[in-house]
Amino acid sequence: MISKKKVAALIYERIEELDNGLFVVSLIISTGNKINIELDKHEGGVSVKDCMSVSRNVEHNLDREQEDFELHVSSAGLDKGLRVYAQYQKNVGRDVVVKLHEDGKVEGTMIAVTPEQITVQTTRKERIEGKKKKQTIIEDVVLTMDKIKETKIVISFK
Repeated sequence: MISKKKVAALIYERIEELDNGLFVVSLIISTGNKINIELDKHEGGVSVKDCMSVSRNVEHNLDREQEDFELHVSSAGLDKGLRVYAQYQKNVGRDVVVKLHEDGKVEGTMIAVTPEQITVQTTRKERIEGKKKKQTIIEDVVLTMDKIKETKIVISFK
């Protein structure tokens, strides 16, 4: 089986050369030497050129004669949840839905991130005693990473 350490070294070698904010979200080598690499970028999106460059560096430095493999390099899609700290950092200020390990979810704007926790600003309407109209309540909810099952970006076409 192809070494994950070797593939990771080849990926990071190219990322350093490109020096354009790329980072690895996922590297999985499954049975049959099927290599799946997902990339993201600190600012903007991952281009086809970025994926091709990383793919070529991995492919050209592994010997198919020694061990055959299948290689897939792609950007981390919006349909998947955030998985690494750099993705959380990149998406501060965006609307998110956070599913918790215990039942429940928190929806709002992610306003702060540390490696240990995120802060989501939620908004809700609530009737306050003595007032005729419902009032808007803004609350900052701090969630530790160990309580988060999944965080997804809310895609809006407004």
